[in-house]
Amino acid sequence: MELELSIEDLLNKRRVESDRIEFKASWNPDDIYHSICAFANDFDNVGGGYVLIGVEEKNGVAVRPVKGLEEYELDTIQKELLGYNNTMIPAYFPRVIIEQVDGKNVVVLWVTPGVQRPYKAPEHVTAKKDKKYYYYIRYATSSVRANAEQERELINMTNYAPFDTRPNFEATESDISVALLTDHLNTTKSKLAKQIGKRGVMEVLGDMQLLVGPPEQLCISNAALMMFCEHLDKFFPYTQVEITKFPEGSIKNPNNFIEVPVIKGSVPTMIKRTMEKLQDKVTKVDYQMEAIRRYSYPYQALEEAVVNAFYHRDYQSYQAIIIEIEPDCVRIISYPGIDRSISQKTIAEGERFKSRYYRNKRLGEFLKELDLTEGKSTGIPTIQEELRDNGSPKATFETDDERRAVTVEIPIHPDFLMEQGEPQNEPQNEPQNATSVEDAILQLIRMNKYVTREEMASQIEVSLSTVKRSINKLKTSGIIEYEGPSKGGYWSIK
Repeated sequence: MELELSIEDLLNKRRVESDRIEFKASWNPDDIYHSICAFANDFDNVGGGYVLIGVEEKNGVAVRPVKGLEEYELDTIQKELLGYNNTMIPAYFPRVIIEQVDGKNVVVLWVTPGVQRPYKAPEHVTAKKDKKYYYYIRYATSSVRANAEQERELINMTNYAPFDTRPNFEATESDISVALLTDHLNTTKSKLAKQIGKRGVMEVLGDMQLLVGPPEQLCISNAALMMFCEHLDKFFPYTQVEITKFPEGSIKNPNNFIEVPVIKGSVPTMIKRTMEKLQDKVTKVDYQMEAIRRYSYPYQALEEAVVNAFYHRDYQSYQAIIIEIEPDCVRIISYPGIDRSISQKTIAEGERFKSRYYRNKRLGEFLKELDLTEGKSTGIPTIQEELRDNGSPKATFETDDERRAVTVEIPIHPDFLMEQGEPQNEPQNEPQNATSVEDAILQLIRMNKYVTREEMASQIEVSLSTVKRSINKLKTSGIIEYEGPSKGGYWSIK
């Protein structure tokens, strides 16, 4: 059995959050089974976790070269695991993978969320009798005993199974693209990529925890289709992206629009093609005098919004993801709306939406492996942070009272807005920081008090109207003044 990502990614805590990884220098069953129980309960719905045995840590970082395990220890661990797995209630069996790291043996316990959760584990699995059982959950980077309230919530979670972890009874092996599967495993540097030809697609999917059901009736999960099916709309109609451009605005002239060909495919394919279509909206400007770089739309903010639309989508809904490109914003509409556990006040604030229940948890894990999302409810903060760093206004989020759809509106940077009477594409070559333009004007005046407005626009690489607007601000503020005739006069700084 192989990992679906590189062992180095685990050791360096890449692609997987640090609180989903535990390093253990040696085999300590009592402590390790608390972590196995906690990861299997997956209280925060983050996708379980990994326990690496034979790896020392210092301040949360793996010590290299690793300590490793002797050959005889490998046999002991695997035999004892089998017995201790049955002491959990109900029994739970983590995946056991042996890896070679720094020329030494390391045991990786891959603990996925248990289908029979909640789980209890003995306080001491090594105790011969009178075992005391407790529920364990993850709290930050530790495995702790659940309190009474957390126990109740754990029990309530047993009635909920994320949609993407459910079996799809219509899917067959032929619906899985070998090319997409191989490409994903190569991207994540998994050794499974080389085993597809030898062992077959279904066995590899089994190792990836993407098959559901008893051995005699294994079904491909919805998550496998989302990731590796080229014709996803065959199973989930209208799983597609529809992009419409409104050059003059959907309100000013709704009849003037351009429809981009519908985007279909697997989820990663659709994300990639969607971003390719939006790429031309990310206009970059290097402000030559002070090396200031601004964008009409920060790429990361757009990508995070697009990825979120797929991550949280209801794949049973006959609704496409809609993207409308306006002169002043990009609007992304997806279905359904934001979970009812998140108040309208929190939505209006648009800072962070935290829900314990994820509709497509397994899909989220794959998107993390591809560095397309970080999870942990960080999507909205990422969007706002990218916009803030770019000097752009905040994104807004709206949902109706019935929570049928969510609309994310990402505004263009103000300096890229089309002014009345200006050519539509003129502001696209301007810096995005008005203060920076004014500073540049002041610097040019200090260098040459006879500099013209046209020369300012040329040297700063902005439109003439932007220079005029900035000059008016400086004059109104009493910072500069133009003295003498309109032709042949000069600037003075007060």
